[in-house]
Amino acid sequence: MEFRHEDPESVPLRDAATVMLLRDSPAGIEVCMLLRNIRSDFVGGAFVFPGGGVDRSDGRPEVEAFCADLTDAEASRRLDLANGGLAFWVAAVRESFEEAGVLLAIDSDNQVVSFAQPDVADRFTEHRRAVDTGERRLIEVCHDEGLRIDAGNIHYFSRWITPLGAPRRYDTRFFVAAAPPHQEPLHDDSEVVASRWFTPAEALRQHDSGEITMIFPTVRTLIAIDRFDSADDVLQHAAGLAQIDPVLPLIRESDAGMRLMLPGDPEHPSGLYDAYTGQPVD
Repeated sequence: MEFRHEDPESVPLRDAATVMLLRDSPAGIEVCMLLRNIRSDFVGGAFVFPGGGVDRSDGRPEVEAFCADLTDAEASRRLDLANGGLAFWVAAVRESFEEAGVLLAIDSDNQVVSFAQPDVADRFTEHRRAVDTGERRLIEVCHDEGLRIDAGNIHYFSRWITPLGAPRRYDTRFFVAAAPPHQEPLHDDSEVVASRWFTPAEALRQHDSGEITMIFPTVRTLIAIDRFDSADDVLQHAAGLAQIDPVLPLIRESDAGMRLMLPGDPEHPSGLYDAYTGQPVD
């Protein structure tokens, strides 16, 4: 990521949401990651979690009726907002559907929607295209298919704010959710050009070796979930978090390269990290 905007104060801060889709494997927890198109304006060529900006339509009043087990009032309380918090959950689900083809939704029997049947998979492929192009809204798909967004099982995990100086800045809420068992992530070959399951340790190893690229919040988030033994452990941890403080790194230039500082970081006394590897430095 480049930090070179000539007028940093003029760059707007946009709300965004991203979701870590987790599953268990013999190797441990795995998380779905997408490779952004190298031509993308933002973090092109990097592996990321599904996510993107919160759209105005994500927070319309009628959306609440299509969200299971979570109201806007409760969502806003969790995010420390006066209102409009549910839009972040909806955005995370919408972006996951658009970018990875994974829909975190339940039917009238409270069962996670399954794409195991070919005709259902084909139908939702068309739904995905229509939502991605803006022809249809996600809640219109939910209405027609008798579904609700599975908001109650999507848990707020962390919040990262892009440092001042970046050409694009986001206030991003990170969420975690169990990957639906009968839906396989499939990249859209537009914004993202590959989809892979990684254990956190393997993603970090490949990043350290230069095999893949990740941005700083992704690296630090993978480090955070690598300490858990199962996907359920991560979900239970996130569900029990009482307060989540925003992380706003500060940029520091040095002879050794660009550094990011995390003020008050409890894990590393200096609070300094290499901006590209995500590793702590003295």
